[in-house]
Amino acid sequence: MHMRNGTPANELPVDRWVKSRFSTAGHCVELGKLPDGSVAVRNSRDPHGPALIYTRAEIEAFLRGAAAGEFDAFAR
Repeated sequence: MHMRNGTPANELPVDRWVKSRFSTAGHCVELGKLPDGSVAVRNSRDPHGPALIYTRAEIEAFLRGAAAGEFDAFAR
C-alpha cells in the first residue's frame, strides 16, 4: 500500500491510534504507527478523514520541540 498525505485514516494499516491523556473531548489529534516506521496523524473528530504522514525523524523533532516549549505560544 502506498501511504501518502491525505489517505483516509481508516484505510491505513494502523493497529492502534493513540491520543494524549491531556486531550479534551472533541479537541484532539491521534497518532498511529505505520509498518514502515512512519507516523500517521488524524483528527479524532473525523477518524475516517484524511491523515497526514510524517517520517519518524519529523515526529521526533516535533516532540523534542514540544517538550522544550518551542510551541507554547500556540497554546495561548
